[in-house]
Amino acid sequence: MFSVHRKEIEWGGRTLTMETGKIARQADGAVMVSYGGTTVLCTAVAQKSPRSGIDFFPLTVNYQEKAFAAGRIPGGFFKREGRPSEKETLTSRLIDRPIRPLFADGFRNETQVICTVLAHDFENDPDVVALVGASAALTISGLPFLGPIGGARVGYVDGAYVLNPLPDQLERSELDMVVAGTADAVNMVESEARELSEEVMLGAVMFAHREFRPVIDMIIGLAEECAKDPWELPDAPADEAELLSRVREAAEGPLREAYQETVKQNRVEKVSAAKTAALAAFTDDEPAVLERAAGMVKTVEKEIVRNAILDTGQRIDNRALDKVRPIETEVGILPRAHGSALFTRGETQAIVTATLGTGQDEQIVDALDGEYREHFLLHYNFPPYSVGEASFLRSPGRREIGHGKLAWRAIRPLLPPKDDFPYTIRVVSEVTESNGSSSMATVCGSSLSLMDAGVPLGRACAGIAMGLIKEKDRFAVLSDILGDEDHLGDMDFKVAGTERGVTALQMDIKITGITEEIMATALEQANRGRMHILGEMARAIAKSRGDLSEFAPRITTLQIPTDKIRDVIGTGGKVIREICEQTGAKIDIEDDGTVKVASADGAASEAAVEWIRSIVAEPEVGVIYSGKVVKVVDFGAFVNFMGNRDGLVHISELENRRVGKVTDVVNEGDQVKVKVLAIDDRGKVRLSMRVVDQKTGAEIGGRKAGAAEVQAAS
Repeated sequence: MFSVHRKEIEWGGRTLTMETGKIARQADGAVMVSYGGTTVLCTAVAQKSPRSGIDFFPLTVNYQEKAFAAGRIPGGFFKREGRPSEKETLTSRLIDRPIRPLFADGFRNETQVICTVLAHDFENDPDVVALVGASAALTISGLPFLGPIGGARVGYVDGAYVLNPLPDQLERSELDMVVAGTADAVNMVESEARELSEEVMLGAVMFAHREFRPVIDMIIGLAEECAKDPWELPDAPADEAELLSRVREAAEGPLREAYQETVKQNRVEKVSAAKTAALAAFTDDEPAVLERAAGMVKTVEKEIVRNAILDTGQRIDNRALDKVRPIETEVGILPRAHGSALFTRGETQAIVTATLGTGQDEQIVDALDGEYREHFLLHYNFPPYSVGEASFLRSPGRREIGHGKLAWRAIRPLLPPKDDFPYTIRVVSEVTESNGSSSMATVCGSSLSLMDAGVPLGRACAGIAMGLIKEKDRFAVLSDILGDEDHLGDMDFKVAGTERGVTALQMDIKITGITEEIMATALEQANRGRMHILGEMARAIAKSRGDLSEFAPRITTLQIPTDKIRDVIGTGGKVIREICEQTGAKIDIEDDGTVKVASADGAASEAAVEWIRSIVAEPEVGVIYSGKVVKVVDFGAFVNFMGNRDGLVHISELENRRVGKVTDVVNEGDQVKVKVLAIDDRGKVRLSMRVVDQKTGAEIGGRKAGAAEVQAAS
């Protein structure tokens, strides 16, 4: 018989509850977590035997949002949840990053964590709830998880930190940060900020760490009541030390020599050859021993690189710990792109483009809390040739989506308000070379390309990736890390911002956590590196261009009465389609009567604007207009003279003579000049042609046509 266990605390002004033993009882660990009115079911399951032939921990985290959680039916043809949304992918990464380094070394069992959103109250974001729930499920599962961890979101409103801010608070907040870690240290940070200082950012991290400790205590209390027996891990083989000694003897010399090579591709080849030569000494051993020896070669490789940095300060490419690789920047490299840049830092390079569009180009996002439109898009692509490999080209994976979102967070706070710059903006980063932090190269290239496109960016934005080598009490913080330093090191700490402050920060570590001292050192060193990079970027372009590219659309904004919107659109969209087809302009109409007309051709834009104005304008008695005969009847002709506004020219008002037949004077399709004689109470308009010179548009009798003459919709 299963027992139900439940814990509850007040946290950030709302109730946090955890319950286990009632639902998903066949999972190794299952916890239902509720915060306010948001509920997430979190489960953890691992295969009972290790996966053979691998040298990594096979962990998969899936966060999924169910539409019924918000009382909605999914859109699309199939009316069911499909491929993961960007939010689901990013939250899966958010949970994966802090829990992955806390599994016991050598654990190779296939492990899956699934977090399913079952209820959403539109106030409490499920991502932090899922993070906490995943930690709880793992802690009670018996798996070799060295947690628990806690997590929290931090806002910064009116100079004060806010724990788990509500949506209205987040709108006013200068910071949106998620922090995770153990009771002793922080091991994951993800944030977007409005140019905040390093001190404020560090304070937010430490504030979150203090505030999520009660959640960790809650999970421990739950585990003390119902945790399953811990899994037994196999003991290390008796010959472990002896085998490691043999591996060191065979591999240390060749690897140390290979790491003297400073060019990446040459170094990769030499390291690979050194490993192959070292393992040749074990070909006479059993396959299992050879497999263990291959893993130990990586251990020796790691020791060589790390000890060199800690003992002598010597990095792989012989740079100082705080030195940034050489930087080259160019803008305007692609003739048809609205904005383009090439950013190169050492052996990392990205071509970044900026394209300006209209409201029709906005992305429609079908989110759990409703549909919304996004006018700033940033897409990151990582083709295999960038690292000298040949492999299948696939759709963007979790890494590409995560890197693109980090750069998006870094740039977004600097963009002008949509009301001031009514364009849809798409930035694309094509990574053409990679050896360390292509995401930060994307931030730099995005800033350059946007300024090249004439987007009035507040200031230039740059990013830098920091690394860490830590052994007991000794540590070294590395600026602008290489790929190998990321792979063999303990931290990937990315900081982006302007000369005024930080706009995005992301931290992932491979150890259980880092101290406030290490984080403060990394932030200060990153600040110096960022200032250097900004100076190098200014050599290419120091501020946004004053004019848009000749190929970019020009957007003209005008306001029309809301009761005229349907007149501009027409039945079934007939009128607006006709305007677009005949002028070549794009037109967006919002519910408040805001009309945006876009075209790269100024004349086309002006023609569309005048056409719209003619539709919404009200006719004035005594004013002369141009028009088109749309219908001929026995008693006169109907003339369309203001878009969709028609008036009657009675047969007696056609000419200054008696007209026997209307078609003797006009036919359908004729362009004519008419004067408004009268408008009755029902809005019917009486027109006259006989008082207007049809050639000059002047009123017969000497008066010229008024300035209000409007171009007919023709």
